[in-house]
Amino acid sequence: MNFLSVEGLTKSYGDKMLFNDITFGIDQGQKVALVAKNGSGKTTLLKCLMDTEPYDSGRVVYRKDVSVVFMQQVDQLNPDSTILEAVFDHDLPEIKAVKKYNEALLTGNEDLLNEVYQELTDLNAWDIEVKVSQILSVLKLSDSSLKVSQLSGGQKKRVALAKVLISEADFLILDEPTNHLDLDMIEWLEEYLSKSNSTILMVTHDRYFLEVVCDTILELADQTLYRYKGNFSYFLEKKAERQEQLQSTIDKARNTFKKELEWIRRQPKARGTKQKARVESFQDIKKTASQRIQEDEMDIPVKMERLGTKILELHKVSKSFPDRLILNQLSYVFKRKERLGIVGNNGTGKSTFLNIIQGIEPVDAGSVVVGDTVVFGYYNQELIQVPDDKKVIDVIRDIAEYIPLEKGRQMSAAQFLEKFLFPRDMHYHFVHKLSGGEKRRLKLMTVLMKNPNFLILDEPTNDLDIFVMSVLEDYLRSFEGCLVVVSHDRYFMDKMVDHLFVFQGQGKIKDLVGNYTEYRKDLLNTDKDSKLTIVKDLPTDIVVDKPKESVKSEKRKLSYKEKSEFDTLEKELIQLEEKKEGLTQILSNPSKSNQEIMDAGIELSKVVSLIDNKTERWLELSEFI
Repeated sequence: MNFLSVEGLTKSYGDKMLFNDITFGIDQGQKVALVAKNGSGKTTLLKCLMDTEPYDSGRVVYRKDVSVVFMQQVDQLNPDSTILEAVFDHDLPEIKAVKKYNEALLTGNEDLLNEVYQELTDLNAWDIEVKVSQILSVLKLSDSSLKVSQLSGGQKKRVALAKVLISEADFLILDEPTNHLDLDMIEWLEEYLSKSNSTILMVTHDRYFLEVVCDTILELADQTLYRYKGNFSYFLEKKAERQEQLQSTIDKARNTFKKELEWIRRQPKARGTKQKARVESFQDIKKTASQRIQEDEMDIPVKMERLGTKILELHKVSKSFPDRLILNQLSYVFKRKERLGIVGNNGTGKSTFLNIIQGIEPVDAGSVVVGDTVVFGYYNQELIQVPDDKKVIDVIRDIAEYIPLEKGRQMSAAQFLEKFLFPRDMHYHFVHKLSGGEKRRLKLMTVLMKNPNFLILDEPTNDLDIFVMSVLEDYLRSFEGCLVVVSHDRYFMDKMVDHLFVFQGQGKIKDLVGNYTEYRKDLLNTDKDSKLTIVKDLPTDIVVDKPKESVKSEKRKLSYKEKSEFDTLEKELIQLEEKKEGLTQILSNPSKSNQEIMDAGIELSKVVSLIDNKTERWLELSEFI
């Protein structure tokens, strides 16, 4: 059963064509994702489908009696409403009936109560309030009496999401539903939408989300819409095939074009019918031959300042706010090529930690020692702040007209923009006209062009399209400095980091070997064979339990068997340390494949665990040597 039919839809802004004569349909029960590069018109297309944005031509038709709810990227909530009032702000019959019932309870109108009671029963809407409480609880909006005006941007986004989910509409249109959700919420939403009976059309850059939830991918590219019947992996495979076929067609057209061009040059005028047809065919060949497939390459050979032996050290650092403890006597020494991921629920102190290591946020006690050669590059969640009349190229030129590269070479500001997928025709656009993702990409440029050797990225993938994220990952894999990442993008974290700081709240932090997927499996898996190993609880007063006072035992000698065990342990520990060093080198080798790095991470966790166990036994026996 068809829920949505779109025929010949065309939309342009001035001389910029976003999409031209696109046609597609969505059937009942389908879960469809719309993907495209930033600035291609994804959000505009959704607005055209909801008739909140005018389009040049075409038709958008929904099946009669289908209820449709749209969650926009920017919330449109009434600031004077409470959270509860905002999520109940629907025209759907079930929600209206619940609101009428609550009003009747407040006024004590028995006639209205009886009338609404029957209406609720007919609509089978009695469980809506229970569902509201459950959804608000998962999204951490438990105080539903708060006014919308009192909420942060992330909380408002979650209220807008709750409003959409509570509607249980036939057709959900979602623009970036995972933004401002922590990892637990994303995984819950993933499961919720997978099981939902609603038909879904969404824009999201979360690649695991696309993989699990969606069964159809629509790609908006070159003003055209391409349809892929499958999940994200299928889309990547078929897109590559399509581009290969297109390149083959272009190559053939270019060969034919050379031959026809010679004929055209010899024939100044087309007199006969066959000649006219050949001239017209030549124009088609010329159009095909002039096409160019844009490669998503972010090859940035920016010169990086050399890191010295001392990089960054934290010595018994403590930090707290009146309502919560962030760090308690934390000690840690950063090493070369550190690739650290930071995870934890909102409010546990992740961003505060990033500010502390840069010296932006003062500490209550302890010290942060930064090496003399360290150059921080900090990318935070705020959009780039520039005047409205600032042009894209001027943002880069204000930092430097030329960027130093390796081996004494230089790159102009214009060339640098092109490396970041800003074509020449965009260089003189005003920054305020860029899409959210394009602004974030420009801000990332301003961070990287300062030649940092210690990169700190706070939610770098927000609003970046999946194509830009892919090339950013390629760049970061070859980055020779230290990398610290806070991200809710599970796919990005799995590729970029080799160990995690898990912020558990109230100063409790664990250092875990492995990537994010392994960490989540470990949380769900109570088996002893868990692949993830706790390297250590970071040394804080809260995390590390005080050792129990040992009962003094009389000094004794080792038995022959224990002496033999002690000697064997010494040899095994040397071998394990060598193995650990080899695995660590694999993890820091950019030429290794994702599978090799993942296997090495799993093996490293086992080796570290063995070293810990055998060292403990060796220490126990050494007391009696």
